[in-house]
Amino acid sequence: MFMTYLVKRSAHLCKPVFRRAYTEMADLSAMRHPYHGKNEIFDVKDLVSREPFGQFKHWFDEAVKINTIEEANAMAIATATKDGFPSVRTVLMKSFDKEGIVFYTNYGSRKAKELEENPRCSLMFYWEPVKRSVRIEGTVERIPDAESDAYFHSRPRASQIGALVSNQTTVIPSRESLDKRNEEFLAKYSDEKTVVPKPDYWGGYRVVPAVFEFWQGQTNRLHDRLRFRKAKSGETVDKNQTKEMDDGWLLERLCP
Repeated sequence: MFMTYLVKRSAHLCKPVFRRAYTEMADLSAMRHPYHGKNEIFDVKDLVSREPFGQFKHWFDEAVKINTIEEANAMAIATATKDGFPSVRTVLMKSFDKEGIVFYTNYGSRKAKELEENPRCSLMFYWEPVKRSVRIEGTVERIPDAESDAYFHSRPRASQIGALVSNQTTVIPSRESLDKRNEEFLAKYSDEKTVVPKPDYWGGYRVVPAVFEFWQGQTNRLHDRLRFRKAKSGETVDKNQTKEMDDGWLLERLCP
């Protein structure tokens, strides 16, 4: 059994009051949903591009058109310390091209600290309505300050101020303290003509992919998995299983 704590506020003391409760293990074995059928296989012949960026753009564009997917650019990003201790969170992809995938963050955040000491990550896009996901592995580099500055000043003004307010991942005493700090910065930059400066600790990263895996779910759980990857140095390719594609990419089908 799992022990949880329910929190409520005492009106006269304004301090959290904890009530102990117990939650039994939930049996989720019956939770399942049909995916694609045998007539909807995703195979090599269904690729629209001989390199992964073109295929990614095709799937991404299709996801954007689906009304029930509000943020098709949302992606999980997994990072790890130099000792291999992992962490994961969701961020928003803000641009992509054949150079890589760009997102922005606070350089003092946990993700950024881990990327600085171990500049590798894995990304995961999941578009549930079409039962598709794309997993990406690659190395990470900071983008030029000029690019970060241009994007920063394209954001809503409240979001720009929010970047000044938030010392990401640090412990704070309360929500009220955060709101108070926000009000102080809103007052400081109340004149719309005053430019909100991009803080030095805020900017973008580019993920340079070495692996793309395109997954499409099948109801019988024999899912379709097509992987593009860069060839390893000195690797001899088995042409019966691995196809040579454009721009130095290899293509393989993986067992589900």
